[in-house]
Amino acid sequence: QVNLAESGGGLVQPGGSLRLSCAASGNILSVDTMGWYRQAPGKQREMVATIDVGGTARYLPSVKGRFSISRDNIKNMISLQMNGLKPEDTAVYYCNIHQPFYGKDYWGQGTQVTVPS
Repeated sequence: QVNLAESGGGLVQPGGSLRLSCAASGNILSVDTMGWYRQAPGKQREMVATIDVGGTARYLPSVKGRFSISRDNIKNMISLQMNGLKPEDTAVYYCNIHQPFYGKDYWGQGTQVTVPS
């Protein structure tokens, strides 16, 4: 069992910045991938950024260059620095941990990010 505790999010004007953090606890393995996904109203959940234990990151093309994901393997935490926010970034952001050894995925409760147009 893994628990994910998210923090950050909120309302920010276009062009502003926010930082999301997620702390994982429980049965975490070093091979697990962690990341952020988002879901806007009426849309499917999409991957925003993921990072593996070695620090290799993947990004949604529309956020590349604006968002940066980082990982602390000692604290089992990830952060997502979001700069140059746009109205289309408005969504609920979910922290995720993917455990290939167990074939399991866990999700945080979600945090709202709102960028008004």
